[in-house]
Amino acid sequence: MAAKKIIIDCDPGIDDALALVLAHGHPGLELRGITTVAGNVGLDQTTDNALRIREFLGMQDVPVVAGCPGPLVRSAIHARQVHGASGLGDARLPAASSGPAGDVHAVDFLAAAIGAEPGQVTLIATGPLTNIALAVRRYPELVSQVSDFVIMGGSAGRGNVTPAAEFNIAADPEAAAVVFGAGWTVTMVGLDVTLQALATAAVRDRMRGLGRLAEDLLLPCLSGYRSTSGEPGAPEADGQPVHDACAVALVAAPELILCRPARVEVETAGRWTAGMTVTDFDAPAADVNAQVGVAIDVDGFWELMLDAYGRVAE
Repeated sequence: MAAKKIIIDCDPGIDDALALVLAHGHPGLELRGITTVAGNVGLDQTTDNALRIREFLGMQDVPVVAGCPGPLVRSAIHARQVHGASGLGDARLPAASSGPAGDVHAVDFLAAAIGAEPGQVTLIATGPLTNIALAVRRYPELVSQVSDFVIMGGSAGRGNVTPAAEFNIAADPEAAAVVFGAGWTVTMVGLDVTLQALATAAVRDRMRGLGRLAEDLLLPCLSGYRSTSGEPGAPEADGQPVHDACAVALVAAPELILCRPARVEVETAGRWTAGMTVTDFDAPAADVNAQVGVAIDVDGFWELMLDAYGRVAE
């Protein structure tokens, strides 16, 4: 079977980095581009991180294209207290020898790359949805041209940056509202799933056999993961959640994540609830705009992850 063509829109970010390694290493995926957005850290840093990761993994043929430096209408927020000043925890990758693609903006790159192969490219967004919102506004045909659209973001339950909202949605609720209302089906891999996918001590022990990949990237990223309060240590007692990798894993192996149809609306006006993904699993079929992840095969997920990582490390 031919590999699935994917483009990842991201804000690297520790978990974005782990997701990019999965995308590079999984034989069923063909990474066609990386677009960057401000989120975990600022746009210059997320783009620099993407370039460093690209070079470290030896995938210089994959274009990196910078996008939006901030939300549509709000002031930017960041997650340096979780991901560290660089965005990559304790990882210190060498500077990249080449920069992002010329004068192209991520929004235009997405439209051109997906439009050139309609129905062939799956778009995966693992950061705030600013680039995607502008893309569907400027190029509404994009909605019907993607093969699938998958995000890491949101929650049918509680949030992580506020009690109501997950970070990627809270960072630009207006963009998320545009995206969920664009007329396509959004596959939402949110906290309900990702907080189950922890890099436990046992998982990290298995990573130690992966040579330079583990020593220079995977393990320093994970060791630099901090709680949302900025304190050293994992956000969860038993390990670090690798949120963004779950969205890529769903594309590689859909059977790993159980999704349920739902209507998702994004709260933009609430005093306490801005960025909340209000999820109605009982919505009429005609109103459904999302497939929402509700459960994950954790053992199968880590087998997939570590197999892909092993291929990169060879």
